[in-house]
Amino acid sequence: MASTYLTRTGGTATDGKKFTYSAWFKRGNLGGGKELFCIYADNTNRLFVRNNGDTFELVLLGGFGSTTRQFRDPSAWYHFVIACDSTQATASDRGKWYLNGVELTDIGSNFPSLNTTFPHGQSTPNFYIGNGEYNNTVYTQYWDGSMAHVHFIDGTAYGPDTFGETDATTGIWKPITAPSVTYGNNGFFLKFENSGAFGTDSSGNGNNFTVNGTMTQNIDTPSNVFATMNPLDNFYFGATFSNGNLKVVTSASIETFGTGTIGASSGKYYWEVKVTSASAYTNIGIASELSDSASNFLGEKASTPNYMYDSGTGNSYTNGSGTSYGDTYTTNDIIGVALDLDNNRLFFSKNGTWQNSGDPTTSTGAITITDSTSTPTGSYFPAVGDRHNDSATLELNFGNGYFGTTAVSSAQNPDDGIGIFEYDVPTGYKALCTKSINAQEYD
Repeated sequence: MASTYLTRTGGTATDGKKFTYSAWFKRGNLGGGKELFCIYADNTNRLFVRNNGDTFELVLLGGFGSTTRQFRDPSAWYHFVIACDSTQATASDRGKWYLNGVELTDIGSNFPSLNTTFPHGQSTPNFYIGNGEYNNTVYTQYWDGSMAHVHFIDGTAYGPDTFGETDATTGIWKPITAPSVTYGNNGFFLKFENSGAFGTDSSGNGNNFTVNGTMTQNIDTPSNVFATMNPLDNFYFGATFSNGNLKVVTSASIETFGTGTIGASSGKYYWEVKVTSASAYTNIGIASELSDSASNFLGEKASTPNYMYDSGTGNSYTNGSGTSYGDTYTTNDIIGVALDLDNNRLFFSKNGTWQNSGDPTTSTGAITITDSTSTPTGSYFPAVGDRHNDSATLELNFGNGYFGTTAVSSAQNPDDGIGIFEYDVPTGYKALCTKSINAQEYD
């Protein structure tokens, strides 16, 4: 969400002693302290949920607790439900916090006092999504990541089964998209489904939020997770990640690479990389393993099958050697990557033109995927980097339909309709997301 957040001012609460907050979220850049949700009446009457490094804390009226669990999976959607009812006689029943349907029991014992009136029940509190307030000053602790299906219930404490359920086939916790709840006067339901009005309340209350900053719609959801670049693979890479890990600035002092969050071992996949700012030798390709050195560029190491297309020479590199391949590319060029793991083929396009007279549909003009000894059998991940100690800025589109905060202009779809790209997607190729991988690998 970068420097974007949503706000509204509340009215009279239905019951200031009970509430439920439910939201799905996916982390972007790790570390730091970022606000997920906040209600602010004054400095002693506030509620906020935020990450504290890679854990999360819930501050309610100055107390409550934090969990020691680490939230470090940049590819995962998490689900929080916080349900509070201060009329309960037992202190531990006055505040419940759930993660993916399971109650967190490591949040301490600083529970709300009996019959406490919570912040949403105070006079005209301020509500924030993706930021917060303290001492009558709006924070700049903007949420870094994505959100989906944000509910606030005024007057009732619901359990997690109201908002989520376990998939009978996969065992994965998934959303209930239309829960049966009574929202109360200050309640709201944000689906973020209207790209022209992200603050629209779908609860029926009309408690719409005001959008501050520029928000982009993300088709990456808890039901279908798209690849991003992986900030956990940054020990040797030294890059800077932003925009939900879809924008990467490579280090000016390290010539190596980083990988994406999703890999595959079979199937056909397509994604795009916009070179917002080119270095002398920007590298775009695939990798079968993480970088193990600050000086091994993508495609350099002969012992593992990694491949890349180089901006400065137009060569392809693998097994430590370069081969004449295509045109050079530079700032504002868009590189398409078509990965065929059914036939071990790799293709690159520049601004919609397939290089080396290639055609992914007919499998001609391909780079053959192999290593120095045999046909590879592992998974391959998207990869970007640099091989000349220069800094490049790269924006990736794995199917969300944006480069940074700018929507693609032509909106091309794969055969299955999942994903939005700038250029035509080759026949049979799909976006690198969980639904497509499941369809291709487990048909």
